[in-house]
Amino acid sequence: MRGRAAGAAGGGVTAMACDLLLTGARVVLPGAAEPTACDIAVEGGRIAALLAPGTDIPARERVSLSGLAVLPGAIDAHLHLGHGKDISRPRVPGDADRESAAAAAGGITCFIPYLMATEPFAAILGDVIAVTAAGARIDFGYHPIISTEEQLAEVEACIRDWGAPSFKIFMNNRGGEGKRLGLPDIDDGFLLRLCEAAAAHGGMVCPHPETIEMAWVLRERVLRADPEGRGGLATWNATRPPFVEADAVQRAAYVAKTTGAPLYVVHTSSAEALDAALRQRAAGARVFVETCPHYLTHDVTWPGGTIGKINPPLREATDREALWRGLIDGSIDTVATDHVHRDITSKDGGIWTASPGCPGMETMLPVLLSEGFAKRGLSLARIAALTAGNPARAMGLDHAKGVIAPGMDADFAIVDPAARWTVTRDSVVSSAGYSIYEGWALTGRVIHTLVRGRFVLRDGAFDDTAVGTGQYVRRRLTHGTHA
Repeated sequence: MRGRAAGAAGGGVTAMACDLLLTGARVVLPGAAEPTACDIAVEGGRIAALLAPGTDIPARERVSLSGLAVLPGAIDAHLHLGHGKDISRPRVPGDADRESAAAAAGGITCFIPYLMATEPFAAILGDVIAVTAAGARIDFGYHPIISTEEQLAEVEACIRDWGAPSFKIFMNNRGGEGKRLGLPDIDDGFLLRLCEAAAAHGGMVCPHPETIEMAWVLRERVLRADPEGRGGLATWNATRPPFVEADAVQRAAYVAKTTGAPLYVVHTSSAEALDAALRQRAAGARVFVETCPHYLTHDVTWPGGTIGKINPPLREATDREALWRGLIDGSIDTVATDHVHRDITSKDGGIWTASPGCPGMETMLPVLLSEGFAKRGLSLARIAALTAGNPARAMGLDHAKGVIAPGMDADFAIVDPAARWTVTRDSVVSSAGYSIYEGWALTGRVIHTLVRGRFVLRDGAFDDTAVGTGQYVRRRLTHGTHA
């Protein structure tokens, strides 16, 4: 920034100039219940000042945002960035290009994919970051998935050398269950040692919570009763119902509390799992709770059938409404997508053989604006907390991202909360090529997305010169309680 400026809307300004001046918008600021009318000065990729509306300062570019709302850029803390049907890691820059474009369409300015491998991370992480950076339009981090003894021994190095302090563990990888993902079996002893390592070195554990032994019993019963899978999504839900998820949540949280590690519970899908996490939080565990848009909008009655096969499964309508209450009352900390970009042919073969997962980045903010803000009165401030402020704090990004304030990265999701539009298959950006929201009429749309002051999406169109401008962000955890 050249010169000096006030750090809050309405303050006086002395000599100043900036690269970009955003004017005329309502801005979601930290601590404010309602959006504030102010102008935003951007210099060198960061927010230089928040100015009283109409403040006249020299700027290389001025953009009017009249009628729009500015939210901090969303942070998707849960997705799978892969190559074709392989969701383990990107293999070529185009993988990151296509999916980061989808992210930008959804107002996401930073994402943290899960890196799935059996190799030691020291051997691959540098290459994976380089491939991602070569194609990414937005900033990114990585969560290592810990599955082997060699990887468990690398926890300290991942935190210290790579700024990657959050570690996923598939609690359901037992009895050969991990073969579908190419991962070995583990057990609760492995979970204990991962929690110990995370606690010792400033890390956090992100469990996929399912008690698979109970799911096996239930699957065999349901398979005998419905061998053709005619029950569709209800059948899939019956094979791993909410108590299977809740049992693993409470077990992981108890182990984490015992060792002193924070826990980030991914893709919470049911009222029972949410209650289990909240009980452990009340007992002193440091527990963050995440849910996903699809659990807020879809249930077992959805007519899309196998396209909606996900792990954990889509649940009942009562679970869906319990999750909305958790968003509103603060029980749930974050919303992330669990984006999977396998194409729709992965859903062939019926409920028993279809691949689980669905894409979701480009609809994340629009769904929250439409189903939350427009229909349920979920405030823009709360949406900003769920998608930016809280994930930044939980994931160690809050030194640079998550809120609109002087000195922070100029990451913005600029939305028209009143825009009405319909999701169509030909508008899908992700390489998945489909959306579970096809045909949905939504209220609220992302108009512009800026990453460090650069337009990645402008007036709904992509700037292809942004390809390869995304940067790897090193993270450091400083939190002590849930968001």
